[in-house]
Amino acid sequence: MAIDDLLDEHEQSERVRSWLRSNGAGLLGGVVLGLGVIFGWQWWQKDQAGKKEQAYQSYQTAIDGLTKGDLKQTQGAVDALVKEDELYADVAGLQLAKAQVQSGQADAAIATLRSLTPDDALRPLVNLRLARLLIDAGKHDEALKVLDKADDASSLEARGDALLATGKTKEAQEAYTRALTTLDAVSPQRRLVELKLIDAGGTPPKPGEIA
Repeated sequence: MAIDDLLDEHEQSERVRSWLRSNGAGLLGGVVLGLGVIFGWQWWQKDQAGKKEQAYQSYQTAIDGLTKGDLKQTQGAVDALVKEDELYADVAGLQLAKAQVQSGQADAAIATLRSLTPDDALRPLVNLRLARLLIDAGKHDEALKVLDKADDASSLEARGDALLATGKTKEAQEAYTRALTTLDAVSPQRRLVELKLIDAGGTPPKPGEIA
């Protein structure tokens, strides 16, 4: 090997050492940061899996309580699920509220439904059941607040019921009419809403007709 080549290799080695002295700390920090991200991600996944398992166990406890007719056990499990997993809480809460109504505990059912924080998919169902319980309890104004932005047929029908109960006949007619315009002509619900509209002094629109 030529002297010039040895000098070039020596010079290159010195440059590498110099670069490592200057950037070694940053390089080491990058490695540590990368490892931290990897281990942090793994810990997060394990933590999430643990939470999901705990939520599932709480849900099973709720279902077991319903099966045995132990509503206190189910209530405790639902309360835990509200903090652990919203979806499980919503599903179990709806079942608990139904069981509470069947056992004559309407106020408890209202409290159960109010404790839930459903996502967009379940919110209309939760609000509808809550509103109907409020209407049955004579709390019509509260029911109207719950149904304020709902536009599906069942919610509009319930809104009409609440309005009619408070003497707001014209507004009740409008709610029933809006409900009818969203229902198919063969829908079993349609005939009931038509009867409610007639009882409120209105005239049912033809299927598909926009009020």
